[in-house]
Amino acid sequence: MLDKIVIANRGEIALRILRACRELGIKTVAVHSTADRDLKHVLLADESVCIGPPASAESYLNMPAIISAAEVTDAVAIHPGYGFLAENADFAERVESSGFIFIGPRPETIRLMGDKVSAKRVMQKAGVPTVPGSEGALPDNPKQVLVAARHIGYPVIIKAAGGGGGRGMRVVHSEAALMAAITTTKAEAKAAFGNDTVYMEKFLERPRHVEFQVLADGMGNAVHLGERDCSMQRRHQKVIEEAPAPGITEKQRRTMGERVAKACADLGYRGAGTFEFLYQDGQFYFIEMNTRVQVEHPVTEMVTGIDIVKWQLMIAAGKPFTLKQKDIHMHGHAFECRINAEDPRKFTPSPGLIKRWHAPGGPGIRVDAHAYTGYTVPPNYDSLIGKIIAYGDDRASALARMRTALLEIVVEGINSNVPLHQNLFNDSAFIAGGTNIHYLEKKLGL
Repeated sequence: MLDKIVIANRGEIALRILRACRELGIKTVAVHSTADRDLKHVLLADESVCIGPPASAESYLNMPAIISAAEVTDAVAIHPGYGFLAENADFAERVESSGFIFIGPRPETIRLMGDKVSAKRVMQKAGVPTVPGSEGALPDNPKQVLVAARHIGYPVIIKAAGGGGGRGMRVVHSEAALMAAITTTKAEAKAAFGNDTVYMEKFLERPRHVEFQVLADGMGNAVHLGERDCSMQRRHQKVIEEAPAPGITEKQRRTMGERVAKACADLGYRGAGTFEFLYQDGQFYFIEMNTRVQVEHPVTEMVTGIDIVKWQLMIAAGKPFTLKQKDIHMHGHAFECRINAEDPRKFTPSPGLIKRWHAPGGPGIRVDAHAYTGYTVPPNYDSLIGKIIAYGDDRASALARMRTALLEIVVEGINSNVPLHQNLFNDSAFIAGGTNIHYLEKKLGL
């Protein structure tokens, strides 16, 4: 097993990685900014190294500082968590060229799947269905673009090839607005991702967001762990996730799961990954692959009994890949609520001192959170302060347990989005299951 690793992240995912390391007997090094010296995982790690000031660009995105922390502490590997440098192929390459193990896919795989145009080509070759759209990047010739849009049919969506997190997207409903939308999206993509390549797809008007979790050993062995529904979103940011996805049949699960697992095996994929799909009228359409652990991974862990983060570590250590598809089954149902330090109506961040924190408990309740009484939420990072996961033998019992948990949680001193979650878990459409990705925004009048 790996002797010591650097956790190159912060917040709840850093604490989640630390706990998995403890179970496997791996020593941990917490790297942190000056704003994060009081984070729970920093206080609990075997060692900690300050890597810079609060600004992410000078700390959590500072590649030389993170690699130097691994060098001075004699660590052997680096786990990037999610966000920050987790899907940065250059970082993975620099980690490996410096003699350390990158706990994630190979750099070339991250690069291939990080470009949505090349990822779509790979999926088409693997027989994974994709959204109808342009064949690769849009050409510079306006006439060719207009012809392509007419062939696809309006509305269309313009997407940045190197985009992510809901950025670099623009929906176009008419031919008159097309070229201006492309110009604007290209400029935004260049500024945000350093890559102004864009492509075009059919805009599905009422899809759900359904994704498949995979694990692979990098040597041609891969399994899927079923699907999650992440359709409850605001501005492309997930709010609630659940597993399994309501209404997905065992046959659909088996068919799509086998396809994504085969795609991983063919790629020589290594570690944990997620295939994201839009799902409408009984059809799946691939949109992207995330080459990292997801925020919502706990719901899959609850229904499969498989510890995804521990498997990331074991795969990186070269341990035998003992998972077999025939042995993986989904039992029961699980929900995850992302608890954010933000106004529940305006969604503006709410940093500050948490004067009182009480986590819920009881049967089937899991809380992954770095918040505690006396912790000050800094204004510099994502507003996520924790996650509540509720498991039950069926969807109804999981819903009931989450309602109870949301009544028990106490967050005082700052605003949180707990009232929004309480509202949603009493919403008749959500209780029925199968709401689409636009439901929450329409409910909120956004």
